[in-house]
Amino acid sequence: MRVKSVVYTRQRKKKWFRRAKGAYATKKNRWRMVIQHLDKSMKAMYRGRKDKKGDFRSVWIQRINAAARLNGLSYSRFMSGLKKAGVTLDRKILADMAMNDQGAFQQLTELVRTQATTPS
Repeated sequence: MRVKSVVYTRQRKKKWFRRAKGAYATKKNRWRMVIQHLDKSMKAMYRGRKDKKGDFRSVWIQRINAAARLNGLSYSRFMSGLKKAGVTLDRKILADMAMNDQGAFQQLTELVRTQATTPS
């Protein structure tokens, strides 16, 4: 008995071809090329979703560093002082403060300065 390549196969392939729409040359209309192209692109998409988290962290660190330097501290001294003071704000929140609420961020830098002057 032979296998007929009809409705189900066509439906399954159509999904892949739709995802490959817009690809260059034959990567959009030849089955083997579509499979290879989408396999590679889906791996890159997965990797990109993981990389995005690190990219955001580096942006947050840059923003905190810039705001801390405007207040006369380096990033490392600022973060160290926050840790000694027992402040448990994460970098995302600190970066948001640095951008949108300079007054509160300045109070944090004052707290860090007082923490640095008091012996532990």
